[in-house]
Amino acid sequence: MSSVFGRTPSGATRRRVIGFSLAATGAAALAACSDDGGTEIDVEAQSKGAMENFAADMQFTATEPFTLSVLWTDWPDLPITDQWQFFKEIEKRTNVKMEVTNIPFSDATEKRSLLISAGDAPTVIPLVYTGDESSFVSSGAILPMSDYVEHMPNFQKYVEEWDLGDMVDNLKQADGKYYMLPGLQEVSVPVFTVVIRKDVFEEVGAGVPQTWDEMRAALVKIKEKYPDSKPLADGFEGASMLNYASHAWGARAGWGFGNGMVDDGSGKLEYTAVTEGYKQMVEFFRGLVEDGLLDTDSMTAANDGSGGGSVTEKVAGNLVFAASGSPGTAIEFQQALNETVGEGNHEVVVIPPPGGPAGQIVEPRNFWNGFMLNAEIADSENFVAILQFLDWLYYNQEARELIRWGVLDETYTKDASGKITLKPEFSLNAYNINPGAPTDIQRDLGWSNAVFADSSESRALKESYNSPTFVEYVEAVLSSRTPRDPNPPAPLDEAELESSSLMATPLKDTVDTNTLKFILGERDIAEWDDYVGELEAQGLQQYVDLINTARTRFEEENS
Repeated sequence: MSSVFGRTPSGATRRRVIGFSLAATGAAALAACSDDGGTEIDVEAQSKGAMENFAADMQFTATEPFTLSVLWTDWPDLPITDQWQFFKEIEKRTNVKMEVTNIPFSDATEKRSLLISAGDAPTVIPLVYTGDESSFVSSGAILPMSDYVEHMPNFQKYVEEWDLGDMVDNLKQADGKYYMLPGLQEVSVPVFTVVIRKDVFEEVGAGVPQTWDEMRAALVKIKEKYPDSKPLADGFEGASMLNYASHAWGARAGWGFGNGMVDDGSGKLEYTAVTEGYKQMVEFFRGLVEDGLLDTDSMTAANDGSGGGSVTEKVAGNLVFAASGSPGTAIEFQQALNETVGEGNHEVVVIPPPGGPAGQIVEPRNFWNGFMLNAEIADSENFVAILQFLDWLYYNQEARELIRWGVLDETYTKDASGKITLKPEFSLNAYNINPGAPTDIQRDLGWSNAVFADSSESRALKESYNSPTFVEYVEAVLSSRTPRDPNPPAPLDEAELESSSLMATPLKDTVDTNTLKFILGERDIAEWDDYVGELEAQGLQQYVDLINTARTRFEEENS
C-alpha cells in the first residue's frame, strides 16, 4: 500500500509519555499493569534479552539474541525472500531474527483467523486494523496489550506527542482493555479518494470538483467531450468509493461500514444503511449510472492487490478520467498514460474527497495497521525483550525511517534539513522514484514492504517518499476538510459478540447486495421501504438495541 492515513482493508491495493526505564532488580515479580489492573510479569524470569533502562528514541538491541515468529502476508507482485536486506539488517541491529509464516494476500484474513482459532498463530500478527481483534478477545487467544504498554516507551511518547490518547482509549473492549496496538499517524487524511485527470477536467472547463454535485457537473462535460467514456470508476467492488463518499451524506458505507452504526444526533446510535443520508447517497450514484457517468464494471470488479487492473487500462484509453485510488494508484495511472498519450501530455492528481449535504467532511482521524500478539507469549522468558523490540520496530522514528528507506548512506542520504534522497543506483518503483535504477529497494531488498512500512509514520516521513502532488493533497485536506467525529465506541462482551455476529453478518450482506443493486439499477429505488422491511425482518431493531446497550454501558464505565 502507499502512504496511509486512514483505514482500508487488507484487500486494498499495495499501490496503495516519555520513556519508561526497566529496572530489572532481584525482585521476584513486578506488575506491568494498566489502569484496569493488568497481568503480572515476572521480570526476573521473563527479561531474557531485554535492555535495562530502555527508553523512547533509543536503539533496541537484545542483550541475548532470540528468534521471533511473525505472520507475513504475501502480496502477489512482491514475493518475499529470506535474502532481503530488511531481515538481515533488522537482525544485525537488534539481535532479533524474524521467522515468518507466509499466508497469501488473496485470503489473508481467513487464513489468519484459522491460525489464531487453532492456536497455531505465530507470536506477532501484523496488518491488524482496529476492530479486527474483537472476535478473538473472548477466547483468550490474543494478549491484552494495554496491560503491558508501560514497557513500550516509544508507543507512549508518540501517543502523547501526536495527541492520540482519546483514540487509544476508544480501542478498549468491554473488559476495559485493548488487545491490539495500532499504527500511529501524526496526521490523518483519507488515503483512498478520487484520482482525476486534472488536465481533462480543466480542458472541459470544470476545474477540480469540491463537492459531489460539482463532480457530477464535471463528468457531464467530460462525457460530452468523450462520448465513449464512462468517466468515473471505482475498481474495488464499489467499497472504496462508497467509503470515502459516504461521509458527505453523513453515512458509513463500503470499507468504512464497520458495525454500521452512526450517531443519530441525540446520543443514540442508528443503523446507517436505513438512514435518509444513506438513501440519498445511493440515489446520487444511481443517477450517475443512469446517465452513463459511472463505469458499472468497476463497481463489481474485485481487486487482487496487484494494482489498478482494468481501470488503469481504461484511464490509459481515455475511457475513465476519475477513479478511486491512492497516491500509488495515481502513479500507476501516470505510467499507463505515458504509454498512450505520452509523457507530459497529462496531469494526474489526487483530490480531497468531495463534500456533500453533510458538509466538507471526511472520515474520522484514524489509526493504520498495527499488530496483535499471540497470548501464549505472556509466558515467554523473552517477553519483556519482545515488547521492547516491537516498540522499537513499530514506533521508534529511526526504525520507521529504516523500514521505509533502508540503510542511511548506503541506500539513501539525508541532508541537514532532513530531506531524504534515494541514491541513484536504487529505485523505489512503487512510488516512481529513480525508475530504471538497477536495484529496487522494495522488491530486491525488502524495504518499504507492505507488512511493516506503512504502519506508523510522522508527517515528514510520509511526505518523504510521496510525490509533490501528494504533499499538496495532504495540505489541501488539512486546510479544507473537517474530520468527522470518531465512530462512537460500543464494545461488546462475550455473549453480546456472539449475538451480534449472528445478526450483523446477514444484515450487512443484505445491505451490500442491495446497495449495489440500487446503484446499478437492478432494483428500483421505489422499493427502498421494502428493503428496509427486509432488514427489519432479519432482526435489525434487536441489533440496534444490542449496540446501544453496549454503547451506554461503555459511556457509564469510562466517563
